[in-house]
Amino acid sequence: MTDAARATAIPPAASPVWPEDGYTHIPFALYDDPAIYARERERIFMGPVWNYLALECEIPEAGDYKATTVGDMPVVVVRARDGGINAFENRCAHRGAQLCLERFGNARAFTCVYHAWTYDEAGKLIGVAFEKGVKGGGGMPPSFRRGDHNLRTLRTATRAGLVFGTFDHGAPALDDYLGPEICGRIDRVLPRPARVLGYNTQVLRNNWKLYAENVKDPYHASILHLFFTTFRVNRLTQKGGIIVSESGAHHVSYSMLDGEDADAEYRAAKLRADSDEFGLREPALLEGRDEFGDGITLQILSVFPGLVLQQIRNNLVVRQIVPTGPEGAEVVWTHYGFADDDAALTELRLRQANMVGPAGYVSMEDGAVGAFIQRALPGAGGRRSVLLMGGEDVGSQESRATETSIRGFWKMYRRLMDL
Repeated sequence: MTDAARATAIPPAASPVWPEDGYTHIPFALYDDPAIYARERERIFMGPVWNYLALECEIPEAGDYKATTVGDMPVVVVRARDGGINAFENRCAHRGAQLCLERFGNARAFTCVYHAWTYDEAGKLIGVAFEKGVKGGGGMPPSFRRGDHNLRTLRTATRAGLVFGTFDHGAPALDDYLGPEICGRIDRVLPRPARVLGYNTQVLRNNWKLYAENVKDPYHASILHLFFTTFRVNRLTQKGGIIVSESGAHHVSYSMLDGEDADAEYRAAKLRADSDEFGLREPALLEGRDEFGDGITLQILSVFPGLVLQQIRNNLVVRQIVPTGPEGAEVVWTHYGFADDDAALTELRLRQANMVGPAGYVSMEDGAVGAFIQRALPGAGGRRSVLLMGGEDVGSQESRATETSIRGFWKMYRRLMDL
């Protein structure tokens, strides 16, 4: 859909609106307004953005498919017989029933269980039950054309084994959408063929944008996540920084290995979690290899609107943010390693997986804090949140005591939503 057609289809929102330009004060009404949520579906998830669909290793063979979502819309991504990757709506064009009921599978064609309309690997309608009727009676009228009822398709592209899709066939090329710095950081954590180690699904009782903000907020970690500071996993004084793409849409937060003065700096800070009363029964949880050769022990990367790539020590995860309504969302965690990992490294990745996910030692709090905000929204009226840490601009910074990447999210959001 072109920008002009989309503007015609969706009237400008009367409210909520920002009373001024910029991205430092965000209306709370954006997190629970059903009209805003519907507008996001059309202007963002069906707009000129690239949505994460799958890892290539999840659909290695011809006919392999994965049922996933773009926003809250069901889609199927499938490996074609020529090796390419197709994606289309997981919704029959006849009566709207879901086509693929299993999350993963292999199929030569996709047949609806309701009335047996059948589609090929590209989403084209190739079969209609009783199309010619029965014994000369019934059937489709002479004007019926299968080609008028193909499934709506997505344009697909890949980067470092990640599969992306967009409903907007006029969207910029994937690499242009990501930008060179984000491409390089994706390549860093996906340098060779991946192998899935497992999945978690986390239910969130808050709007999807609250989680998107959370992953772009680097300085809450040393306050909210006691595990980080208690066991010296990460602190703001470590060498690192924030990379924000030119569009503001995507970001990277990273930190490096500590120097010899790490313990002294921790103790001097007198953090609330810094106590000799705490200890790990399994210290091996925090062992690690510098497998990428650059000393970076933590990297959180986000691609607008809903992809997060995570490295914490040797734990590698693809997170997909899935909206389920104005006040709910899910996060699908895909833990991965590489096809050539040795057994010891695979075991290390799985052990460190205890730090993340719905009940992870590090990330458990992230699943709760968004709900704390959502529960406090009633009665907020025209009030707004404040995003002034690190200044008012959007851009890369050396300090991680900043909200620059959250402001970048809202920069892209405002442009797409025309608010």
